Amino acid sequence: YFYTASSGIENCPSYFSVGLVDEVQISYCDNNINKNIPKQDWMDEVSSKYPYYWKYETLTCLAKQQTFKISLKIAKKRFNQTGGVHVFQQMYGCEWDNETREVKGYDEFGYDGEDLIILDPQTQEWIAPRTQAVITKRKWNNDRNDLEHEKKYLTQTCVEWLRKYVNY
Repeated sequence: YFYTASSGIENCPSYFSVGLVDEVQISYCDNNINKNIPKQDWMDEVSSKYPYYWKYETLTCLAKQQTFKISLKIAKKRFNQTGGVHVFQQMYGCEWDNETREVKGYDEFGYDGEDLIILDPQTQEWIAPRTQAVITKRKWNNDRNDLEHEKKYLTQTCVEWLRKYVNY
């Protein structure tokens, strides 16, 4: 999944999200439509089997919109910026090897095209390539419950859904 919040870009949603499976777009949401929508016909089958799927995905989109709006403001403040074009992004997901059963989860945040804070899959701790993210890194690394939830999501829940999607 990709989540993006931006400021200073005309004729572009200030927030949008895109879901992908094997580099094929499966879902889309932005602040103009305020609804997560399927981008593949087979995704309609998902909603028939899981009736609350799109409602849940829409609620996630709306919640992320608010979170990303705040995160963008915080990033601009930490980088001592006021105006101009700025982009705050998150990319997360999982990969699953059907033959080896190896699972890889990832979660990365970026700001203005550069890495900001990244979850290290080996240590299950956040790393901050930029000093402006050190405060967030410390806060997130101190929240052991959230780290456990993140690990479970990326290595179990994400893979369960990936398998379901691939079967369509």
